[in-house]
Amino acid sequence: KTISVATYAKGNLARYRCASVGMSCGPSILKSGAMSTELVLNYGDARLRVIYQHAPVWEAGIEPGSCPPQGLKLFRTMVCKETLNTPSPPTYTSEQANPPAKGNASFFKPVPPFTWHKKWAGTSWTWGEQTGDRGWSITELEEADAWHGRPSGDTSDVWSMRLPGGILLQSPRVITTGRAGICRLAWLPEGPNTDNDSSSKSQMEGIDSKLLRIEASVLALEPIIDEEEDVMLGFYPPILGSLRCDSFEKLGELENTSMLDKLRSMGELDQSVVKEEDKPVGETTQQQQERQQKQQQEQAQSTPTAAANINDASQDASTSSDKSANAPSSSSSSSPPLSEDDIRKSLKL
Repeated sequence: KTISVATYAKGNLARYRCASVGMSCGPSILKSGAMSTELVLNYGDARLRVIYQHAPVWEAGIEPGSCPPQGLKLFRTMVCKETLNTPSPPTYTSEQANPPAKGNASFFKPVPPFTWHKKWAGTSWTWGEQTGDRGWSITELEEADAWHGRPSGDTSDVWSMRLPGGILLQSPRVITTGRAGICRLAWLPEGPNTDNDSSSKSQMEGIDSKLLRIEASVLALEPIIDEEEDVMLGFYPPILGSLRCDSFEKLGELENTSMLDKLRSMGELDQSVVKEEDKPVGETTQQQQERQQKQQQEQAQSTPTAAANINDASQDASTSSDKSANAPSSSSSSSPPLSEDDIRKSLKL
């Protein structure tokens, strides 16, 4: 017996929408009342799926169910890793036994955080309710658009997580009326070079050779108002506001990204601050002591010491007292010669 699940036609894929190497499903309302939004990225024989689920929520102090929900809060995230032409689901053991060839995804590779920060270029596919489907060529990704390099998001309302295998998840914590929630998925699909002669550096270059991203804006909790009675009848179903999918390749390394250089150019940092690369590396304790002694000697040579000033003053005072003793006195009484304590007081040392 065959049961019809849905009917699809060209230009009518119901809840599904495709964009380049990505696809979105939803947002849709489940039987439990939660809202589900699914994002998919495809690369070679593998694909990565993530499902964000938001449930109704009320403000603190308000009894749930006593009034319409005031927001949709993220309560569940599911990640699915799928491959073709394999006898079993991908695991770390199976991937180590049969490393994927170039052009196929690796789900269990280690990815350092700085691997995301590169010069990226490629293509972008966008869809909007008014603009429709459009294709773009990105010669160089701007810093403001490189949200994959800001894993915690741009606001405190963003929930995010980095997973092994070069996977980044971002979702709004709470979706409210009149504000679009942005669900995102970024993926570094390529695995390390498996050549026996390849160095660790060339293996890292294999990991950061590709970057796939997809993001969808979701609009929910839009009220249905009865204008005649001036009452709210309910909510419109959630809709997909926009969709974007990017396929980038590494163009090169970033330049002029040092925060110290940026602060110096803005005049907020003293130019005398030593750069990290100019600091001595691997100094021993003896070398550090010798360097400090040398600095102290240089300072001593550039500024006269207090002891030298005292000796000079004592010599000048003794010379003047000798001259006054040999010269004829103009009064009946003569003053005694100055002591070292008097000289110190006069010099205020």
